[in-house]
Amino acid sequence: MAAVALLPLIGAVPTTRLDLGVDHVRSAKGLLRVCLTADPDNFPSCVDDAQALTRSVPAATRALDFAGLPHGDYAIAVIHDENGNAKLDTFAGIPKEGFGFSRNPAIGFGPPRFSAARFTIGGDAAKQQIRMRYIL
Repeated sequence: MAAVALLPLIGAVPTTRLDLGVDHVRSAKGLLRVCLTADPDNFPSCVDDAQALTRSVPAATRALDFAGLPHGDYAIAVIHDENGNAKLDTFAGIPKEGFGFSRNPAIGFGPPRFSAARFTIGGDAAKQQIRMRYIL
């Protein structure tokens, strides 16, 4: 009888939770737009990634959680959309609003590659703490 109860679990994908913290947000104006993806080709924008998890939360939010994530490699991008226009505003290619990435990689010209922001989820709940950066 116990074997019958286990049948639905065969082939089940192990999942876990990700706890995300965001700090150094310069104001509570606008929204934090978060993109969690496992697709290197769609990082950091997530525009063409049907599997990406995106959230828009008030900028005063400092903690989010993502439950039920399959084990694997992921990267996170966060934009502080202060004016709420659903995009990262720039001036001469330089971001006017805040941004941050998982693992807080060094920033050069343009966003980091997926590999620089990549972290692995497996087993216990994972944690990421993202530090927002502002250039202008």
